[in-house]
Amino acid sequence: MRIILLGPPGAGKGTQAQLICKRYNVPQISTGDMLRAAIREGTELGLQAKSVMDNGGLVSDELIIGLVKERIAQPDCVNGCIFDGFPRTVAQAEALELLLERRHMKAVLLDMFVEEDEVIKRLLNRGKTSGRADDNYETIKKRLQV
Repeated sequence: MRIILLGPPGAGKGTQAQLICKRYNVPQISTGDMLRAAIREGTELGLQAKSVMDNGGLVSDELIIGLVKERIAQPDCVNGCIFDGFPRTVAQAEALELLLERRHMKAVLLDMFVEEDEVIKRLLNRGKTSGRADDNYETIKKRLQV
C-alpha cells in the first residue's frame, strides 16, 4: 500500500497519515518532518533548508527527491508507506512516478481540500502550541501562494 496525501499546510495530512500508518503498520514519509529533524540536528542539509523554510519557500526538488529515494529504499517500506505532503511540485511527482515504476509499485492519491481561511486559522493555532517559526501569518500566506 502506497498512499500520497496532498493538500495545503494544515489540511490534516500528518494527522491522517499517522492514523493510516498505525492501522496498516507502514511508515509515514513526511519530507517536512525529515527536514525539521535535520534542522534540529544541525546537519548541513538542515542549515541549508532552515532559511528557505523559515521564509515559507520550498527546498529544492533535487534535495527532496534524494531524501525520498533513500527513505523508500529502507526495509520498513517494503510493504508500503504513506507520503505526507510529497510530491509538492511537478518535478517531484515525475520523479516519484519513476521511482515507483522502477520498483513495480503503484500509489493512490488523496487530495485533502480545506478552505484558505480555515488553513490560516489552523496553522496560527498550531504555531501557538508547537512553536514552529513558519506558522505565522506572513509565512502562512506565502506558503499558500507557493
